[in-house]
Amino acid sequence: MYRGTLILGGIFLIFLVCCSPDPPKVTAYVNPFYGTTTLWDSADLGYKPSPEPEFRTVLTESGRRPAQGITRAWGGECYPGSTLPHAMVQATPVTMYGSGSGYQYEDTVIFAFFHSSKGQWGLGHVPILPFNGEITVDNYHSGYSHDNESAKAGYYQVFLERYGINAEMTTTMRCAYHKFTYQANDEKRLLLNLSRTNSMRVGTRYSFKQENGNTFSGSQGSGEVIYFYAVANHNIKSIDSIADNREKIAIVNFTGQKGPLELKIGFSFVSVEKARKNLEAEMIDKNFAQVVREADETWENLLSKIKVSGGTDQQKQTFYSCLYRALQWPAVRSDADGEYTDVRGNIVNKGFNYYTSNNYWDTWQSKMVLMEMLEPGITGDVIRSDIERGKVRGFLSSGFHGDFSTSFITGSYLRGIRGYDVDSAYYLALNNATKVAEGPGRGGRRYLSEYIERGWIAENRVENPTTRTEEDEAKAAVSKTIEYAYSDYSVALLAKELGDMDNYHLLMQRSENYKNLFDTSTLFIRGRFDNGDWITPFHPDYPYYVYMYRESTGWQSTFFAPQNPSGLIGLFPDKKTFEQKLDSVFTIPWGGYEADNFTGFFGQYCAGNQPSQGIAYYYYFIDKQEKCQDKLDIIMEEYYNMGKEGLAYAGMDDEGGLSSWYVLNAVGLFPFSPADPEYIVTVPIFDRVVFDLDGTPFTISKINKGRKISNISYDGQKIQGYFISHDELRKGKELVITTE
Repeated sequence: MYRGTLILGGIFLIFLVCCSPDPPKVTAYVNPFYGTTTLWDSADLGYKPSPEPEFRTVLTESGRRPAQGITRAWGGECYPGSTLPHAMVQATPVTMYGSGSGYQYEDTVIFAFFHSSKGQWGLGHVPILPFNGEITVDNYHSGYSHDNESAKAGYYQVFLERYGINAEMTTTMRCAYHKFTYQANDEKRLLLNLSRTNSMRVGTRYSFKQENGNTFSGSQGSGEVIYFYAVANHNIKSIDSIADNREKIAIVNFTGQKGPLELKIGFSFVSVEKARKNLEAEMIDKNFAQVVREADETWENLLSKIKVSGGTDQQKQTFYSCLYRALQWPAVRSDADGEYTDVRGNIVNKGFNYYTSNNYWDTWQSKMVLMEMLEPGITGDVIRSDIERGKVRGFLSSGFHGDFSTSFITGSYLRGIRGYDVDSAYYLALNNATKVAEGPGRGGRRYLSEYIERGWIAENRVENPTTRTEEDEAKAAVSKTIEYAYSDYSVALLAKELGDMDNYHLLMQRSENYKNLFDTSTLFIRGRFDNGDWITPFHPDYPYYVYMYRESTGWQSTFFAPQNPSGLIGLFPDKKTFEQKLDSVFTIPWGGYEADNFTGFFGQYCAGNQPSQGIAYYYYFIDKQEKCQDKLDIIMEEYYNMGKEGLAYAGMDDEGGLSSWYVLNAVGLFPFSPADPEYIVTVPIFDRVVFDLDGTPFTISKINKGRKISNISYDGQKIQGYFISHDELRKGKELVITTE
């Protein structure tokens, strides 16, 4: 299987490392193109891609064509554009509307530049494009080459070949700064396609008007509305528009002043006036180079909270590129003065920064814990935001199935992150675990009555379940049951901390519900019908998608009980049988099945999707740490930096879900059960790590080059077992991992 290397920016990086008298800044290792490519090779994907269906065609110079002629797998879905940590604004190119981030590295044209993106479908606000000459609604895109494209933390640049325009952009938290350098004597024109976002649906509501000689403003969206206020360094000569029966494009014509066209745009989810004030607060008096420099400094300060030494330059580039990805979302939605629009549509100011919701199903195990470790202040505001949203429906976010927002809140509280109303957070978490929602779409857990009554959820009888089975046909009953059980455990820990022992005991008992779906005859966690019968036929290697399992299989879901791994092991006849079963996860070949979100296979382990991420650590609980490390090393080495460019993830990054897994394992700490304030110690890939934990740095040192741990000590004292607590790390001492 071919594994490439990160090549973009490589010569510059080698120069910095070899020729600079001082160590390079950590931002020099960040490659924003990492995660922007798609896997096409069957050996990488794990299956032979099917012919491209008609609805997945994309626009290019030659009209509509299937992308590569085969179905495009979901790649990392990352974007290369400029942003700051958890910023409202992402200024990034659009090569394909309706794709994950709007940018696919293999595409050859650019349609516009978005101002919001997170690497999943949606967003893509206020597309703009500089141009000259004449265009039509369906023909304004420009070709480009990766040879004339570059990016670094807080900066993006590309040359638009059709128009001879060099486009550069940088950002602050709530503003974008564009610098468009036209050819001499070319007319300067700018289009805004406000009828488009990254949604496949065309016809978004919008408004647009000229404010004065060099400014314009507007809004876009019908649900969550974004507002913008733009100031140009050239005067506006006229504003035109072109339209067809689906889209309308505004065209701003500028006067023939000398020099690049520079455009500063403020954004807000409250009003145009607040967009203007955000612009004044963050950017209006700064030049382009200053904003680029400040963006780099912001990233340098954050990424430098983890400093590594030893390892290869390639490993450092992967590490810091992943850390950069992991800390971009959730995004702030409040203005510079603290005002935001709440879920009821009211404009409020609660005295904290209001953030977007999370896809906790993707981020609960790695990403959110990494935030707790590096950004406790932002973590507290994210919890406050979750509480404010929860007050409307009476529930916390439930994601796909399990209430992994509860493990985030519990884990944060037990790691000492306070300052929010924990009683309100607990009330909402308890509602998730015990209160049945009044109707569909009202929040809370689906099929909760059934779960409470018998301790498991029955699956529907689906005649011919496939990899395309939808949730209106099937219930993903196994995934719901086992994830609810872990969520019960998470709420129980918070109940105990707050002194609610009755609910603690109730929920701890329910946290064992995963056992109700363990079939001793097959040694799999498996679906059952309403009458209690095991589902037959049963194919544990088949990705039904939502039949029994959600984006998982019997092999992957059987190894999910982070609240009680010893209890799961105890369901097997003996530890040897468990070990053989666990070995089989990595040795039985994937069956070549094609399903959404299933790419990058290590046996039955899917490196490209989150449900597999906790499996290898079960070796620790049968005293086979070295077997776990062998699997972790293979995953880090072979399932990142994939594809011919070396820029691909094994799957979709999902707001940093894959990136943060790499970061934590690369430094030697993994939160096996994120609700518990402790970490499994693994073997880092670096010789030394200095980790700033809420202002107190601790050190991780590796002795010897082996991957089997022979001793772990902290502050000179031997640690029994493989776990270290968050409180111990906060003391700022040295964790020494000796290997053989």
